Amino acid sequence: MRQSPSEPDPFERQPLRPPAQPSDGTEHSPLDGRRPAAEEDKIPPGTSPLPSYGGTSAPQAGMAEPKRPVTRAGMIWAAVASALVVLVLLIVFILQNQELVQVKFFGLEGAVALGIALFIAAVGGGVLVAMAGAARIIQLRAAEHRRRSLAARKR
Repeated sequence: MRQSPSEPDPFERQPLRPPAQPSDGTEHSPLDGRRPAAEEDKIPPGTSPLPSYGGTSAPQAGMAEPKRPVTRAGMIWAAVASALVVLVLLIVFILQNQELVQVKFFGLEGAVALGIALFIAAVGGGVLVAMAGAARIIQLRAAEHRRRSLAARKR
């Protein structure tokens, strides 16, 4: 069915025209001729931010994001994930170093896989560091206890 030449074609592209400004000099929204235009109405089409999980707009450039609190659960999760990565790397190391080596320690002798020997050495070093750290913590706690008891006596 053909339209008459006097009727506009509804599928023909029309040029964009700016909304008519009111005569009182105030700016109004193109959606509602009565309310002032909001900032979001001034954003060019196709460039508006996507809504975030909360349904609000994403932060604008120049706006600081709110800080997320660091929780114990988050710290534990990060520590466990890091430990798992280290353990996987350690397993790969041990599996790739299966050659037998001769080990001597305080008169004891034996043959053990190279990866296992190095793992035992690393664990032994970690135990020594932990023992030194524990000794220092005990030392500091004892000094703090003495300081508090002297301060309590002076009162």
